Amino acid sequence: MPEELRITPEVSIPYDELEFRVSRASGPGGQGVNTTDSRVELRFDLAGSPSIPPKAKQRALHRLASRLDSSGRLRVVAQTQRSQLLNRREAAERLAELLAPAMAAPRTRRPTRPSAAARARQVESKRRRSATKRLRQRPRDGGE
Repeated sequence: MPEELRITPEVSIPYDELEFRVSRASGPGGQGVNTTDSRVELRFDLAGSPSIPPKAKQRALHRLASRLDSSGRLRVVAQTQRSQLLNRREAAERLAELLAPAMAAPRTRRPTRPSAAARARQVESKRRRSATKRLRQRPRDGGE
């Protein structure tokens, strides 16, 4: 495995910050699964990691709050493969897939596009102006 797990082009986590724990899996593998440690649990101390920039870390801690334990560690489990090595890779990939969007900076809103509330105000204003102009018109013939 490589020495670092790439999360984004700018951020990568050294593998020594990742804690892998293996145990027996209940997934695929037939009889061999009973004797092979093929379930991998990956824990990453998000709150204490020096590899993640502070602002990105704050965003990730906020967005992944429901997935963190009380000490700020993120847990990912992989047991779909028979091979422990493949499950390690899969767990690392899942961690990267979780962290990348959680650390992403919020998109900046384009100032040229009016917000939904602004559009609603424009429509309401137009409705009022239309009603005012309708009242200024000559009454129409009853058509009898």
